Amino acid sequence: QVQLVESGGGLVQAGDSLRLSCLAHGRALSTFVIGWFRQAPGKEREFVGTMSLSGSSLNYADSVKGRFTISRDNAKNTAYLQMNTLKPEDTAVYYCALRFSAWDVYYVDADKYDYWGHGTQVTVSS
Repeated sequence: QVQLVESGGGLVQAGDSLRLSCLAHGRALSTFVIGWFRQAPGKEREFVGTMSLSGSSLNYADSVKGRFTISRDNAKNTAYLQMNTLKPEDTAVYYCALRFSAWDVYYVDADKYDYWGHGTQVTVSS
C-alpha cells in the first residue's frame, strides 16, 4: 500500500513563495506519474500540474503556468511543488497524487490517479 505525506503549506502574503513536499511510502516514486491538485472552499477540485515518470514531460494549469514548478527527487521518494508569486486566488487545500505507470506520460484527469495525499492548506493573504 502506498501512502503519501504532504507538508509545506501555510499562511503567506501575496507575492511570497512556498514549496510543498509529498513523501511517498511503500513504493518507489520513480514508478509513478505525479499530479498536483487543489480545492478551494466551495469549489471543485482542480488540476494544478503533472509530471511524467522521467520528468521530461510536464503540464500545468494556465492559472499557475510560469509561477509553479513540479519536481521530483526519486532518491528521496519525494515530489515537490514550488509555488512562486502566490496570489490570494491560490488559497486552497493542495493534494499530491500518484499513478503507477509503465509509460512516460502524464495525466491531467484526477480520476486517473491511484493514490492521494491528505492535503495541505495554503492560504495567501492580500
